Amino acid sequence: MVARRLADESVQPAQFAFTAENAKWAEWKIGLYPTGRQQSAVIPLLMRAQDQDGWVSRATIETIADMLGMAYIRVLEVATFYTQFQLQPVGSRAHIQVCGTTPCMLRGAGDLIDICKSKIHPDSHHLNADGTMSWEEVECAGACVNAPMVTIYHDTYEDLTPERFEEIVDAFAAGKGDTIKPGPQIDRLTSAAEGGRTTLLETPSAKRTKFVPPPPPADAAAPAAAAPAPTTASKPKDVSEEAAPALKGTPKSAKVSQAKAEGERKAANASAKANGKPNKAMREDATGAESKAAKVDGGKAPGKKVASEPADGASATSTKKKAQPGITPKADPAEVNPVAEKGGAAPLFKAPKGAPDDLKLISGVGPVLESKLHALGITKWSQVAKFTAADIAKVEDSLSFKGRVARDNWLAQAAALAKGGEAEYIRVFGKKPR
Repeated sequence: MVARRLADESVQPAQFAFTAENAKWAEWKIGLYPTGRQQSAVIPLLMRAQDQDGWVSRATIETIADMLGMAYIRVLEVATFYTQFQLQPVGSRAHIQVCGTTPCMLRGAGDLIDICKSKIHPDSHHLNADGTMSWEEVECAGACVNAPMVTIYHDTYEDLTPERFEEIVDAFAAGKGDTIKPGPQIDRLTSAAEGGRTTLLETPSAKRTKFVPPPPPADAAAPAAAAPAPTTASKPKDVSEEAAPALKGTPKSAKVSQAKAEGERKAANASAKANGKPNKAMREDATGAESKAAKVDGGKAPGKKVASEPADGASATSTKKKAQPGITPKADPAEVNPVAEKGGAAPLFKAPKGAPDDLKLISGVGPVLESKLHALGITKWSQVAKFTAADIAKVEDSLSFKGRVARDNWLAQAAALAKGGEAEYIRVFGKKPR
């Protein structure tokens, strides 16, 4: 249950392809994800492929990796991690996964495993005599309350007894699995109590009305409203006394002294900014301002780079950024022109005129990778066929797939397609392009 590996090469098919219907579904599924996040479709695509062929082969993994622009090892990691993916051929009518985690074992999963051994095969992951049934033990299948349970394809069968499980196995072996109702096999609704509801059984006799407190006695005196506490807080700049009654009690003399203090503070700040000296009135121990402050001499502070002033007659608005004394302005991001894969407008290659070729006919290029190649300016088979070593390095660096071009033989494939399309490809390679 821990070591999950691909099936032996003797049973691996040479290639995999989605049916026309499933290929259309896969394209739609990939399109649901944002640009650059299409690899998130790997699990749905693997599951669709398994529903089509019954299991996940090496060719399936490589084809889906190409479709999503992923390294093969990344898709292999997903397929081998989840026990929902079958990595070798399974029964054509049923592959039974018996939950062997503690709750199910305590309630009889061992008996279910014994039935699988006697009716299907003594060993897990082996087909029965006619190849219609197989089984395995798996970790928790997510219905512990209804233990023991098994999973068959997308359905679960819960609350099993040995007798009921034998009936289920016999029905699937006979090709009558559709006659078995999934879910609990006893009188239970999902994971509710066995036998139906046991609480909240009474029927309401009348519609509930909103509670309204009774009025106070007629002779009860109303409580006096508490007077607001006086305050000496200064009035906020944007609050009027009418909007804040608590401010009405502030003495006039306090308002005058507050205004005077505020004026002195502003004057001290203005003085500090004008002469470049620390504001002793604000903080008497302030030091260092004299040496660090910019000199009011046209910005010619020693050791500092100074931005050039605008030419004579140029308006202040003609420059993007106003130069500041003693500061070297940074380059405007709008003036930087990175290559296409970094978000800039200039592609790595100049796209030829005319309609683009179907780059997906090159083995190893899927819809996602084709769109990335288009973004780099690569739209024709002839471009790929003429790639130099430097071109290959640029493409592989920008798309982060070292060795893909040589491994999948892009240049030879593209040369054949550029020379005579699919007919030339078949003549050279003896098979149709993907």
